[in-house]
Amino acid sequence: MERQPPQSSSAPTRPIPITVFTGFVGAGKTTIILSLLKRLPVGYKVVLLKNEFGDVKVDSELARESNVQVTEMLNGCLCCVLVGQMANALTEIRETQNPDRIIIETSGSAFPAPIAWQIRQLSDSFSLDAIVTVVDCLNFRGYEDTSYTARLQAQYSDLILLNKHELVNERQLDDVIDRVNDLNTDTVKVNVDADKGIAPDLVFGIDTKLFELSDRPSDERKWAAMIDPAHMQSDVQVATIKGRTAETSKSPAAAESCRAKDHSQEDCGCNREHSSSPAALSKFVAAASPITREALTALFEPIPVDTVYRIKGFVLLAPTPPATDTPRLHIVNWAFGRMELTPVRRDDPAHVGVGVLLTVMGQFGMKTWVGKIEDVLLSGNIDYRT
Repeated sequence: MERQPPQSSSAPTRPIPITVFTGFVGAGKTTIILSLLKRLPVGYKVVLLKNEFGDVKVDSELARESNVQVTEMLNGCLCCVLVGQMANALTEIRETQNPDRIIIETSGSAFPAPIAWQIRQLSDSFSLDAIVTVVDCLNFRGYEDTSYTARLQAQYSDLILLNKHELVNERQLDDVIDRVNDLNTDTVKVNVDADKGIAPDLVFGIDTKLFELSDRPSDERKWAAMIDPAHMQSDVQVATIKGRTAETSKSPAAAESCRAKDHSQEDCGCNREHSSSPAALSKFVAAASPITREALTALFEPIPVDTVYRIKGFVLLAPTPPATDTPRLHIVNWAFGRMELTPVRRDDPAHVGVGVLLTVMGQFGMKTWVGKIEDVLLSGNIDYRT
């Protein structure tokens, strides 16, 4: 009797569904995603692929505090600068983790079409389930006037989530909905519950028809003419504030010498990090002293939300007197005037010696406020009597 070749026991692999979240800086994408993940059934495996502004991985850190698997793509935009790298990241996620679903959270300046096309090209391994846009009802009418990308995000979406609607009155909400309807009449708009977030069965399983590959040649020419390659710098300016704790930084004399130099060279010998991006301001001075929660709140309170959109990163918080606890590193998440502070619980070698590590995002006029924040957090002369 002729022997039959052994049958393969592996079933054909199914494409992994991908849900893409877009929305302007500070709209609340990360918060909504984390609340969404908490409502998934036990055993349903999701990986979050995050595209963050700058090199401060604070949103990723928040996700990890919630025990979510996270892959980061930093210092660029998925829709242009990091084109190609996303395919590599998705392939690596599939090969190493093989999740039930991948959620992509774009940077605040990303336009969805190029991202959708990249996913479509990987249709053997991945399927684009939906493009979900988060609209910040409290601030949309402010940044929508200045950000071309924010308008495009609202126009090209399978589902629009109206976030922070509980923070505006009925008339203000109607104004936002009217403006969003002007941009996109047909797409469903859903209020996000401030406590529960959004239901998974509403977000997943949409099976988008946006940006089909068959339409790509003509569409790509159209979008190429519309999208400014420098849109990240046009929409959002980025500054970085960095300071080590006194034990890990240079002496005050070295810091003063550092400030007097022209830091055009990376080997200037100071403790400052240099950015190759003309839109980024990056400083690294000698020492950062711990600050109390009350003092940090007082520092951020007068910042105008039409100039500074978001501040995120890490700050070493001192205990409020008369408490004598050890200073503890906290995740700072400030968006349009609202701040959340989350203590860092995970041990990470990258956190050792960090006194201040903040990314500030806003418009061109934010430089003054970046300087004010630096003067307080990096001066070592913090007044705890606020």
